[in-house]
Amino acid sequence: MKKGISLALALALALALGLTACSTASGGAADTPAANSGAPAVETSAQPSAETPENVTITSLNGSGEAVELEVPYDPQRIAILDMACLDILDALGVAEGRVVGSADTSLEYLQSYVTDGNVANLGTIKEADLEAVMACAPDIIFIGGRLASSYDALSEIAPVVYLATDSELGVVESVRKNASAIASIFGLEDKVDQLMTDFDTRIQALAEFAAGKTAIVGMCTSGSFNVLGNDGRCSILGREIGFDNIGVDAEIDTSTHGNEASFEFIVDKNPDYIFVLDRDAAIGTDGAQLAQEIMENELVMGTDAYQNGSIVYLAHPAVWYTAEGGIQALNIMLQDLESALL
Repeated sequence: MKKGISLALALALALALGLTACSTASGGAADTPAANSGAPAVETSAQPSAETPENVTITSLNGSGEAVELEVPYDPQRIAILDMACLDILDALGVAEGRVVGSADTSLEYLQSYVTDGNVANLGTIKEADLEAVMACAPDIIFIGGRLASSYDALSEIAPVVYLATDSELGVVESVRKNASAIASIFGLEDKVDQLMTDFDTRIQALAEFAAGKTAIVGMCTSGSFNVLGNDGRCSILGREIGFDNIGVDAEIDTSTHGNEASFEFIVDKNPDYIFVLDRDAAIGTDGAQLAQEIMENELVMGTDAYQNGSIVYLAHPAVWYTAEGGIQALNIMLQDLESALL
């Protein structure tokens, strides 16, 4: 009998020591984001079973922008964020809080809690990642956007890298749906995507009815100049899905990055019904930059029908359009910007 009791005590002691060692190896409970963030703790996954896989396979992009099959851990608990559209989707799905261990900096108000939390490591920017900081936060999974495609291979040595992008040919809404579905499948939350995107198609349709038969120039103010944007990149939702006749697209063939600089005489010559303006300097917080309105409202532009009719639309949330296009919450804000100005 005494021998049996001694064995039980020995096993209990061994188990306690094992748990202590695991806690020490992971930095201890006090070092985890969930413990110190003040937010409700996120329930961790159960042990893998027939119903709970260890890994899942999703379609992502590689460093060359090619679609590939990528195996990632199911229901990851430590997430590194280097793309705001992905963080937007994770936040909307309810799986970001308490799991984001590192994030790139952002000025987006609705995602500020992830960059101001002292338990979330600063991983650099969405254009330039701090690889040492990413490695130090020991993520299970890393999310990036197109600005970090060149760092894909280096980041992949740390953890699986999910690289998702907006496909202008597919359209912003369908790209958001596709990317959100891919992210949701990592957490077993596929059914939640349709719920989150319930009214987007209806809202697009209402804007499309307004845009029918109307011409527009879509552009971006940056460094004191105006760059026209086509239907192949930023703000393509205006021409492709909402249906404004984007008459600025013939300025150049490829406008997908920062557009192509256009003269104000070009705008006067085209004389569109509407001019949509994205203020890039405001989006990225450029110190001392001219406001888009100061750039656009010059003597030439003020002679256009768009100005005379009050139809120059300055996109109210430029940081969302410029840094988070592709997110569920971002799409909602973008549509609100258009609805407020047009409907």
